[in-house]
Amino acid sequence: MPDYDSSFPPEPAARGFWRAFMLWLSITVAAVGVSGALLVAYALVVMVPKLPPLDALIDYRPAVPLRIYTADHVLIGEFGVQRRQPVRLKHIPDVMKKAVLAIEDARFYAHGGVDYLGIARAGLADLLHGSASQGASTITMQLARNFFLTSEKTYTRKLYEALLAWRIESALTKDQILEIYMNQIYLGQRAYGFAVAARVYFGKELKDVTLAQAAMLAGLPKAPSAFNPIVNPKRAKVRQAYILKRMLNLRYIDQAQYEAALNENLSLKGLGKEFRAPAQYAAEMVRRIMVAQYQDEAYTRGLSVITTLHSEDQIAAYHAVRRGIVAYEQRHPYRGPEAFIHLPDTPAARDQIIENALLEYHDDGALLPAVVESANTRSVQAKLLSGETLNIQDQGLSFAAPALSARAPDAIRIRPGAVIRVRKNAQGAWSITQLPQLEGALIAMTPQDGAIRALVGGFDFNKNKFNHVTQAWRQPGSSFKPFIYSAALEKGFGPATVINDAPLFFSAAQTGGRPWAPKNIGGVYDGPITLRTALKRSKNMVSIRILNAIRPKYAQKFLTRFGFYAEKHPAYLPMALGSGEVTPMQMAVGFAVFANGGYRVNPYLILEVSDQSGAVISRAQPLVAGKNAPRVIDERNAWLMTNLLQTVAQHGTGARTNALKRSDLAGKTGTTNDSRDVWFAGFQRTLVAVNWMGYDQPKDLGKGAVGAALALPVWIDYMGPALRGIPEYSYPRPAGIVEIDGEFYFDHFTPGHGFVRGVDVNFAPPSEDENTNPDSSREAEQTSILDIFRKP
Repeated sequence: MPDYDSSFPPEPAARGFWRAFMLWLSITVAAVGVSGALLVAYALVVMVPKLPPLDALIDYRPAVPLRIYTADHVLIGEFGVQRRQPVRLKHIPDVMKKAVLAIEDARFYAHGGVDYLGIARAGLADLLHGSASQGASTITMQLARNFFLTSEKTYTRKLYEALLAWRIESALTKDQILEIYMNQIYLGQRAYGFAVAARVYFGKELKDVTLAQAAMLAGLPKAPSAFNPIVNPKRAKVRQAYILKRMLNLRYIDQAQYEAALNENLSLKGLGKEFRAPAQYAAEMVRRIMVAQYQDEAYTRGLSVITTLHSEDQIAAYHAVRRGIVAYEQRHPYRGPEAFIHLPDTPAARDQIIENALLEYHDDGALLPAVVESANTRSVQAKLLSGETLNIQDQGLSFAAPALSARAPDAIRIRPGAVIRVRKNAQGAWSITQLPQLEGALIAMTPQDGAIRALVGGFDFNKNKFNHVTQAWRQPGSSFKPFIYSAALEKGFGPATVINDAPLFFSAAQTGGRPWAPKNIGGVYDGPITLRTALKRSKNMVSIRILNAIRPKYAQKFLTRFGFYAEKHPAYLPMALGSGEVTPMQMAVGFAVFANGGYRVNPYLILEVSDQSGAVISRAQPLVAGKNAPRVIDERNAWLMTNLLQTVAQHGTGARTNALKRSDLAGKTGTTNDSRDVWFAGFQRTLVAVNWMGYDQPKDLGKGAVGAALALPVWIDYMGPALRGIPEYSYPRPAGIVEIDGEFYFDHFTPGHGFVRGVDVNFAPPSEDENTNPDSSREAEQTSILDIFRKP
């Protein structure tokens, strides 16, 4: 008989399992509850008291960099450790906000600072992937970390982040939080906030970004370096596509918008190329002035500097200088690739090597670096940093054709792995080019008050920061002759004075040093010609004879009226040929004296400075011609020199200016000995401009390199758009100028009354007085000249 009651069957095994599971679950929940309670207690007792105050957020005042603008308020420079432009949320386009929310915090307006659903989703994803594959930080938590915490990945920091997020949500509205986030977050290239990032990466204002551009920018907060579209274009494109898909899934955009944005070709700018008016040299000048005055605070006070530059003038000057230099380079031999790299066989490795190599080469936006993948005499395939592969053929190869020959030396031969420069023409065709070694500069200013309207200090600021407008001391050559002629007018010379254009030679025995044999350009000598004709044709022998007649010491002192330094122009006859040293800025100031009627004005670049609130701190008070500027030459002298220089511009070495179809232009070409420097300096009543070209280490510019051929076309290229819409000006003849037999004279220097009739010509010598040259014979002339050489 069994020893148990058969009416009660044995307990099933399943029921025992569920009892055990429920017991385990109860213990687990209790443990979690206790742990949670302890964690909350720890947070309240230990962590909350340690939380920093939210003053930095509530009273949000970010460090705002120094900003520099043109006179028409176009941004040309920004300087500061953090480049930032705070913008109100209402001015941030909806497409930008949605792109950020889609990738960073889609439930931003639904949670209270910590997204529990997001945490659960991220935790599940981590379990499935076996690693931390997704983050759960909300925008509020990111803001807390950005302002108050470090980026270390610890549970303690995460807990502090959550606590701060709750406090932030209780102190600020959702819109305030989002506004601060979109202004504060770092986005690479020293850009903080999306307003600056839009300008750095795309060269446009935030309000103008497209959907595709917004998605690209929204991908940056997670890892600005990894998803930088300039440095890592492929990775950035993948990130952009993911964000666009998220926006589509969240119904922020429709299918058509998604596909259009996905296929949009993005034109990237990059640091230093984001400004519409390229004016880096001028911006750097302003930066130095501001730092000298405000020290390091200049970078954080939010100062705004309005310059005298005009954006359209600056753009015209920048492109004119670059076109002139590139045109010169295209007329000279190709020097070969900049470097050679080894290309792996596998495509992926090859692409990575090319990308790494091209990151080392400066991209100025026009002359792009590329790596050759294949090359022969008919075509060259080269890859850009963007990943685009170019197929260059026909005329695109003509400049570098010698380097494609199998017989070309290895140092210049274009072959796979060669790093070359390419550029795209207006029709979209690519060609091989090279980075110029030649330099150039252009300065334009208003002659009435010295306001600088355009300044280009060199071909490429990022390649060479030396400002040739203000720092380059170069020989001015024949462009300096007008100042010698101006001095001669005060000594009784006039446009009708006849001077012998005949050769001069002095042996070493005669000079006591090296022999001197000055020559006319082209070796042509015209014999006796008028002063007007001599300046028109830029006759060197005439200039020497004029300087000898008025004496170099007198001319040296006279030059200081125009702002030149006497010590830079030794009182010897070569001064007549521009053998001294000037800067392009000085030349502009000097020619402005002629343009404004005889007044010396000071060049200035800063119009006004205001603080972050818009209050004006300082404003320029320039010297103005006819008001408070000092008169340095007689009004008659200025008018007559302008008249002479109009002849040069219309009928002489500067006759190419006739392409502008204006009769009010005046100027002078300049070419130094051995064609090491070429110039054109000229003006219209409202604008004076000077262009210089040469090598930093002076050397011969080559056959045919004269001011009329190299510098003048650049000047014309600039002055054309700069004078568009400016009516022609007729320079009124001042009192004290008389016209006799079709030529002009000072009324107190007329024929027979102090006027210098001629120098070294065979007609009766002029009357003896202090303003005439008593030496009419060749022998006497040489004796007079040699006296200068013999003086210590």
